[in-house]
Amino acid sequence: MLASTVGPRLRRARAAVFAVFALNGFLLALWVVHIPVITDRTGVAKSTLGTFILMLAGAGIVGMRIAGPLADRFGSRTLVGAAAAITSLTVLGPGLATGPVALAIGLACFGFGNGALDVSMNTQAVHVERAYGRPIMSAFHALFSGGGFLGSVLGAAAQRADWDVRLTLGLAAVVCLGLTAALLPLLLRDTRAVAEAVQVDEVSEPTAPRMSRRTRKVLALGLIAFVLLLCEGAAADWSALQVREHLDADEATAALAFAAFSFTMTAGRFATDRIAGVFGRVAVVRYGSLICAFGLGLIIVSPWAATTLFGWALCGIGLSGGIPQIFTAAGNLGSRTAATDMSRVFGLGYLGLLAGPAVIGWLTALVPLTTALAAPLLLLLLCAWQAGVVAPPRDRVTA
Repeated sequence: MLASTVGPRLRRARAAVFAVFALNGFLLALWVVHIPVITDRTGVAKSTLGTFILMLAGAGIVGMRIAGPLADRFGSRTLVGAAAAITSLTVLGPGLATGPVALAIGLACFGFGNGALDVSMNTQAVHVERAYGRPIMSAFHALFSGGGFLGSVLGAAAQRADWDVRLTLGLAAVVCLGLTAALLPLLLRDTRAVAEAVQVDEVSEPTAPRMSRRTRKVLALGLIAFVLLLCEGAAADWSALQVREHLDADEATAALAFAAFSFTMTAGRFATDRIAGVFGRVAVVRYGSLICAFGLGLIIVSPWAATTLFGWALCGIGLSGGIPQIFTAAGNLGSRTAATDMSRVFGLGYLGLLAGPAVIGWLTALVPLTTALAAPLLLLLLCAWQAGVVAPPRDRVTA
C-alpha cells in the first residue's frame, strides 16, 4: 500500500499505537524515578531491591509468554487494552507498599502487565506497519523513549513539589486508564490477519521440516535480539562508570556517556524507518551492528573524553534501529502464531537486556571494565554476519 492511499482510519490507528508505546515508557519511567522514595518508604536494602528488580523482569517474561498465545487467539487489540489497563493499575502497587513483601508483590504484578503490554503493542504495531506497506516500526519505539523522558520529567517535578508518591502514581494510573479506554476503539482488529495466516497454513499443510525451519528462524531472531539488548543493557549500566574509571573523569563528564548514548538512540529511531525503507531491514541490522562495534572499539582504545563520548554516541546510533527490525521480522513469519513467535523473540531479547550488565560485571573480575567491552564487540560482529535472518522471505535470495 502506498503512503498516499493510507486512509484516516489507518492514520488514527497509527497515532493510537504511538500513544500506547508512549504510555508504556511513561509508566516505566515513573517507577524508576521513584525508586529512592519507594525504597526509603519500604525499608528495602539495595541488595534486596536488586533481587526484586530481577523478580519484576522475571514476571515480565511470564507476561510475554502468556500474552503471545492470547493475542493470537483473541487479537492484539484486545490484549493491548487488557495489558495497558493492568500496567496502569499496577504501577500504583509499589507506591502503596509499606514493606518488602508488599513491594515484591507490587513489582511482580507491574512486571507481568508490562511484559504482556510489550508483546501485544508490538504485535499491533506489526499489523499497522503491514497495512501501511512501509517501515514505521522504529518510530513506535522512539515514542516509547519519548514517553520515558516525559515520565522522568514529570516524576521529578512531582518530587520537587513534594507530592506523595501515592498521589503521583494514583493520578498516573487514572490518566493512563482513561487514555487506554479512549485509544482502544482506534486500534486495528487483527482477526483478518489471523484468518489469512490460517488460510495459508490450511492450503499448505505444514510439514515437520517446515515447522522446524520456522522454529529455527524464531530462535535466530531471538539470539540477535539477545545480543543487541545485551549491548544496550551494558551501555545503560556501565557507560558512565567506564568513562570515570578509564579516563579518571569527574562525575559530570562521566554522566555525559549515557546521555550521548540515549540521545543518539532516540534520534536514530526516528530516522531508522526511512533508512529501512530505502536500504532494507538487513542493512539496518548489519551496518547498525558494525557501527556499534566500531563505537565500542573506539571506546576501548581512546585516551580522550571527547573521543570516548563520540564512541558511546555511535553505540546509540548503531543499536537504535536493530530491535524494531527484528520484531517486525518476527511478526511477519507468515503463521497463525505471530504473537507467540514475537513473545519468544521478546523473551530471549529481554534476557539479553538483563544479562548485559551482569556479563560485563563478571568479566571485570578478570579484566578492566574497558577491556570487558570487547565481549559485546565480538558478539556484534556475529550479529552483522547473521543479519540476513531479518529479511522477508521474498528478499532472502538478494539479502
